[in-house]
Amino acid sequence: MDKVKVLERYLPPAAAPLIARWIDYFKCEFKISRNRNSKFGDYRPPHAGKGHRISVNYDLNAYAFLVTTVHEFAHLHTWNEHKHKAKPHGSEWKANFKKMMQPFFEQEIFPADVKHAIVRYLNNPAASSCTDLHLYKSLRLYDAPKPETHLTVEKVPMNTLFKLKNGRVFRKEEKLRKRYKCTEIKTRRIYLFSPIAEVELVEE
Repeated sequence: MDKVKVLERYLPPAAAPLIARWIDYFKCEFKISRNRNSKFGDYRPPHAGKGHRISVNYDLNAYAFLVTTVHEFAHLHTWNEHKHKAKPHGSEWKANFKKMMQPFFEQEIFPADVKHAIVRYLNNPAASSCTDLHLYKSLRLYDAPKPETHLTVEKVPMNTLFKLKNGRVFRKEEKLRKRYKCTEIKTRRIYLFSPIAEVELVEE
């Protein structure tokens, strides 16, 4: 099937032709991946005879899929220019992300609130987009509705049980700086969760 047609299922359709050109131009293996709770996308540099590899979670809404795709292509572009000398979300990556996002701003693909969140994020060199809560929350507004039992960790009440997709059950305990301390019920081990990790409430 035509690459653009496949990408149109996941991206805002007007963005698909340029992303398809990037895949060809950079000779990148682009994979639409299963959901990974810990990350939206991933970039792997050339290694052991394999070329550039990018994967993006299949279940992101179209705007989140596009932001994540551009995020990963900015890593690829930065690797081509600097190899391992540049920090993962350093100034070189930030400049490339800004530059590669520009065509989509010119096409007016993003709603105003998402564009504002991206611009704000680009002007904040301390953050990486996966952990930028303002950008993440703006993107989530465009998700399809989910059952009331499906929440992010920050919305789970304290001392309440929740479970992951793999069935592991935890109790939310306290906030430690940016993450939440949670205890796994079965093992009594303590884990730190991102506030934006998606979980399901468990009735006690």
